[in-house]
Amino acid sequence: MKAKDISLAVFAFFISCTALHAQYKWKNPLKQESMVLRGQGWPNELRGSYTRLPQRAKTKVRKPLWDLSHQSAGLSIAFRSNAEEIKVRYVVSGSLSMPHMPITGVSGVDLYATDANGQSRWCAGKYAFRDTISYTFGGLTYASGSERGYEYQLFLPLYNTIKWLEIGIPTEADFSFLPASIEKPIVIYGTSIAQGACASRPGMAWGNIINRKLEHPVVNLGFSGNGKLEEEVFDLLSEISTKLYIIDCMPNLSGQEAAALIYNRTQKGVKKLRAKSAAPILLVEHSGYTNEYSSRDAEESYRIANKELRKAYEALIQEGISNLYCLTKEEIGLSMDAMVEGVHPSDLGMEQYGNSYIKKIKEILHEESQGFTSCIPCKQQRDSYNWNERHEQILKMNREDAAEILMIGNSITHYWAGTPLAQAQHGKNAWQELFKDKKVRNLGFGWDKTENVLWRIYHGELDGFQAKNIFLLIGTNNLAFNTDDEIIKGIREIVKAIQERQPCAKLCVLGILPRKGMEERIKKINAKLEVAVDSAKVTYIDLTSQLTDKNGVIDSSLFRDGLHPNEKGYRQIAEILKGNL
Repeated sequence: MKAKDISLAVFAFFISCTALHAQYKWKNPLKQESMVLRGQGWPNELRGSYTRLPQRAKTKVRKPLWDLSHQSAGLSIAFRSNAEEIKVRYVVSGSLSMPHMPITGVSGVDLYATDANGQSRWCAGKYAFRDTISYTFGGLTYASGSERGYEYQLFLPLYNTIKWLEIGIPTEADFSFLPASIEKPIVIYGTSIAQGACASRPGMAWGNIINRKLEHPVVNLGFSGNGKLEEEVFDLLSEISTKLYIIDCMPNLSGQEAAALIYNRTQKGVKKLRAKSAAPILLVEHSGYTNEYSSRDAEESYRIANKELRKAYEALIQEGISNLYCLTKEEIGLSMDAMVEGVHPSDLGMEQYGNSYIKKIKEILHEESQGFTSCIPCKQQRDSYNWNERHEQILKMNREDAAEILMIGNSITHYWAGTPLAQAQHGKNAWQELFKDKKVRNLGFGWDKTENVLWRIYHGELDGFQAKNIFLLIGTNNLAFNTDDEIIKGIREIVKAIQERQPCAKLCVLGILPRKGMEERIKKINAKLEVAVDSAKVTYIDLTSQLTDKNGVIDSSLFRDGLHPNEKGYRQIAEILKGNL
């Protein structure tokens, strides 16, 4: 080949590589207007960094703990995209792996997707660990009706410090970061096990398992070898407005000498938290060592620690410290093969840890999720509006100006009227006449089913204030997916969740509105629903007679489409609700 031909070939190769690179657009999470990094307890102070403690903590905590706080355990980034391929590139400043923990857990990232119906999907990535680490999540496909793509969550390295990170997607693909939720987080204070050792990838750390499965924000303050119930850390913990504190420090305080510190430090720490917050506090026993049956010394070391923690827990209960709980070694229930080297959990151990925590958290927070799909809380994104954004807007409004009347439901409620404003309001006059100058909040979400309402309630839409009246109208979107009994069970679970969070509010449950071609089935469901909620101390309201003719057929003059009322239909509904305010 001639020199000229070689030059042309090199130039062509350069151009093709440049074109290939130009096919991607790259996004830096730290350079967004809104805060998109999740899992930080002090987001305003930590903005622009992948660290876990604010700068002012440097002079308060010990240096080893401060250094560990720069590792990104528990941090994640959420975004929405319809890309068929997603790339991540980043640089870290620490060692890539450890002898007992793989490089993918120490320094890797982990990607999960949530589809339009709230179902979680794990994404496999091809990776290269060089000076700049790269992950490529390719071959991504989307379920029918998911033109907007999926909601993604990228979990960051468990044991390394990120210097910079970018996410790349094809230029023609849609992409938008999702702001961090303002929902109160679950806050974890613990050891290397809490930080994530020895998960094979970030999503398998038990704190991230809780985050993924319960979908509550989680702040991970696990510090390898440095979870020692220190007063300085409790001072910092008490600053965070939290849903639940988890204190899991026993693995760093086993043995006779260290165990002597447990009683006093637990007492002081719990009282420090309780002085600032009424949030539940969960104390966690040492989970044990998987070689305890072949080593008496191993067994004795953790039993001493657990004895001291139990002693402190019982003393605090006797002193009247409320909302205090304990997770025992037996409840954690690690199996013999659940640890890498007898100390740190493998993925199997992390799963067992996570499941035991989730069971206890559900008990503490009164969050049931079992049985029929109508009773298992989940998100959704089936309509054109931004479901997640509306939820966050309601949380913000509740904090700034709590309402006295709540209207909970699906699109029938969503597009009636009121705030937060919908894309369209089809019964504005009837709404204004019904509520006049009252403070009302519209908690209707288009396309919601019973399980979606449960998720919203579990994630803060009824927390932190006291309403006077609550109206619930839900179930019509379950008709195509659930049996009559499953729908009724879902509504009963919602009623229970409402009453646990708003015990003083007058709750009115509305029967499912008549629907074109489904009048008979809905009539039967409503008859059963009236009986089902009769003992639940609620007022049941059946609007069927106001919306149908003498033959029980839907009055089309009151509806826009055989399902959603028009202004005249909403006026009929308002007339009945007026007597229950």
